[in-house]
Amino acid sequence: MTFDRNDDFDFENRVIAPEYAPEDAEVENPLRPRTFQDYVGQEKVKENLEVFIAAAKQRKESLDHVLLYGPPGLGKTTLAGIIANEMGVNLRITSGPAIEKPGDLAALLTNLNNGDVLFIDEIHRLPRAVEEILYPAMEDFALDIITGKGQMAASYHLPLPHFTLVGATTRAGQLTAPLRDRFGVVLRLELYEPRELAQIVTRSAGILGMDIEADGALEIASRSRGTPRIANRMLKRVRDFAQVMSDGVITYSTAKVALDRLEVDELGLDSGDRRMLNAIIKYYNGGPVGVETLAAAIGEEAVTIEDVVEPYLMQIGFLQRTPRGRCATKAAYLHLGITPPGTPADDNPRFDV
Repeated sequence: MTFDRNDDFDFENRVIAPEYAPEDAEVENPLRPRTFQDYVGQEKVKENLEVFIAAAKQRKESLDHVLLYGPPGLGKTTLAGIIANEMGVNLRITSGPAIEKPGDLAALLTNLNNGDVLFIDEIHRLPRAVEEILYPAMEDFALDIITGKGQMAASYHLPLPHFTLVGATTRAGQLTAPLRDRFGVVLRLELYEPRELAQIVTRSAGILGMDIEADGALEIASRSRGTPRIANRMLKRVRDFAQVMSDGVITYSTAKVALDRLEVDELGLDSGDRRMLNAIIKYYNGGPVGVETLAAAIGEEAVTIEDVVEPYLMQIGFLQRTPRGRCATKAAYLHLGITPPGTPADDNPRFDV
């Protein structure tokens, strides 16, 4: 059983996708906080970083290397900028996939000044050869470079300025142990509460010159899947409806109508999420169903389901990942308005055949 191909859905270019998209630059860049005072949420992370930064400044040393991990869109890049700003140094930004060979990393490191912050996003995707060059740079602030081959080979020990590496990753488990152990500060960013996101939405609206009511900000926040990036993206979309429907003021009713028309429900699920859950429940009796079978049923790549769709559904308890496949939970049935199986026989494990 498969879905009508007319129902094809682009899971990767959704309003509620937490990954960075080029269109986010227009909104995110002017909205990024520059100080801890403006940064909303992540209180434990902020408090610890403030202590570490204050201590480093008192000793007149560079901050120890920092690893930030957690779901995408929570503010890891923003925190790197705040660290550099609070330390009074320059920030250099790159990503793991952009550093293809050791020479690329050497060029970055040799151009740093003393105390500068080098931010590497998706650091788990660094090539192995580049990662091995990074070890002595982080530990000894030096590069060991070998030029030539055979009898003409020569080794150079190149000192580096004392810098701070801030690494960000959505998959801390994929970092190698030698790299992970060289970070002195390891911090996890958590999903935001709606009230915290409402503060972010209100702040963003003020910077962008929008009028927004408290109920309107909370409505956007409650459907943003705990992610500031999604909240800011939704704010931009809701603004268009507000201009047409409510004289440019984002009210509760305007936000609700706008997000309903964008097919984002009260928990932040969109039509793609509901479509996948419906496939598991209606065509595979709630699961378990293998990810490859599910991908074929909804016409999507298995890797997209694993990386883009499943994480949030698992976080809110709508989906279980078992050795035999994916299973929809009772909460998913109830959210979709479907009566969950209630007889003892229905509770027995079912195999995907």
